[in-house]
Amino acid sequence: MALKLAKSFSIWLILILCACACTSNTASRTYDIPSATKKFEEWMSRHERDYKDVSEKAKRLKIFLENLQFIEEFNGAANRTYKVGLNKFSDLTNEEFVAAYTGYKLPSSTTRNSSQVNSFKYQGSNSIPESVDWVKKGAVNPIKNQGRCGSCWSFSVVAAVEAITQITTGVLPSLSEQQLIDCATNGNQGCQGGWMDYGFEYIINNNGISSETNYPYVGVDGTCDVQASSVAEAKISDHTDVPSNEDDMLKAVAMQPVSAALDASGDVFKNYVGGVFTGPCEADLNHAVTVVGYGTDTDGTKYWLIRNSWDVSWGESGYMRLQRDSGVEGGLCGIASKVSYPVA
Repeated sequence: MALKLAKSFSIWLILILCACACTSNTASRTYDIPSATKKFEEWMSRHERDYKDVSEKAKRLKIFLENLQFIEEFNGAANRTYKVGLNKFSDLTNEEFVAAYTGYKLPSSTTRNSSQVNSFKYQGSNSIPESVDWVKKGAVNPIKNQGRCGSCWSFSVVAAVEAITQITTGVLPSLSEQQLIDCATNGNQGCQGGWMDYGFEYIINNNGISSETNYPYVGVDGTCDVQASSVAEAKISDHTDVPSNEDDMLKAVAMQPVSAALDASGDVFKNYVGGVFTGPCEADLNHAVTVVGYGTDTDGTKYWLIRNSWDVSWGESGYMRLQRDSGVEGGLCGIASKVSYPVA
């Protein structure tokens, strides 16, 4: 027993020394080491982390402390409309996080289809409700989890198709993201990223999409299961691009959830835990989500209600409220830049 404790102490001593030696900022010097390492151990247990060796654990401790310092400094500032906090991404750098958990890719040779924009059927809508929540309306399934696969685009497509199916039929299906990863390969790259319009086009050309039960999610690239993909649980007839502004996006979301791309690359986005997100962020679109509503916070801040695919442990039980009408062209984080929706 004594030998085991001594070995454990030695390993942690190496970890602490490594973390302190390679830290490029003051994060590791800001905290009482025993307290900080205990917090890290508790976080590891909560998120079921296990590292391959002492060196990797020291590296993750260093990153964890840097993220912890950022979180405490951010939340300590006055007049914040949202909070950040520890979550399952807290041992990752921003670069690692973006590489593993985003995945929106607009083909470089692709431009917006003007005929699709011109067919935007909600253009003349004038009677727009002050708030809409498609989750409460029963058109949105529980939050799903894309895992370490750049398949956000498929989750965005599936959620939008599930929603329009419920709106038009009264029945909310749970559809297959894995089918899109494996089969919608004309222009898309599965776990290496994709574009929602290509996902919609695949569903149209395939004459439907299968259920989650029939074609379950595994979170890795696979070979298209032709038999499973031929059993259609839901169908769409078309898809439409929304003009790149928040006014038209509002008209669309008032009628149905939509697929949208945004910039999810910053510390604040990665660590978001609640409130109305007001940035900072750029318009470097790298992640796909589904916009499932909008409203106004108690302080008067307008927001979009975003359904993400990082499980319920991120954000507000898997959702984010992102500032609406921020004055930024294309919307905050580019949220209104590339919006589309399926047509039943």
